[in-house]
Parts: sequence; C-alpha cells; structure tokens
Amino acid sequence: MTLRVTLVGADEGAIANALEAEGHDVQIAPIGNRPGLEEAGIHDADVYLLTDLEQATSIAVAKDLEDDLRVVVYAEGSLPDFASRQTDLVVDPNLLGPDAVAEELE
Repeated sequence: MTLRVTLVGADEGAIANALEAEGHDVQIAPIGNRPGLEEAGIHDADVYLLTDLEQATSIAVAKDLEDDLRVVVYAEGSLPDFASRQTDLVVDPNLLGPDAVAEELE
C-alpha cells in the first residue's frame, strides 16, 4: 500500500529516503504553516510526519486542514501536551532507525 506522506522539518535521519524506498510518496514542507502544508499536498496526505519539535504547532494546523491524517513524530525530545493529544505515534530516532519506521507505517 502506497502512502502519501507530508514531511515537515529537517530530514537529518534520512527518513524520506527510507519511505521512498518502501514505495511511499513523500512531499516535504520545510515550514509547517498553512501555505507550506498546502503546497506540499497536505490535502492528499495519509501521514503527516514531523521531524522538528520546534514546529509542533504545525500538527494542529495539519489536523485542521485534513482531520483524518495519521500524525507521526520522528524526533528526539518530548512534545507539548496539546500536540501529543493529536499525535498517533512518536518515535525517537535513537531507538528506531528510518528503515524500521518506514516499514511500520503501513
């Protein structure tokens, strides 16, 4: 099953490459504001993938634009409470590599 993934933040862990290797379509929005998310195709996305906790407020923006998104955070640290309530999966890159995350998203 091919997923459409909107990724927000730096991709230091190379998760975009791992997702594409699994056959998923990845669009990157460097900034998780409304225009950036819409330009990256958030309305067609199945998964919203955040790699930058400083942009945690973008989770609420993404869910407002597309309510049935699956929200995945792939970053070190902890999310603010408001963002964690809207997040389906939080993965620390030190504990699970990008290939394993890409496999598990299906």
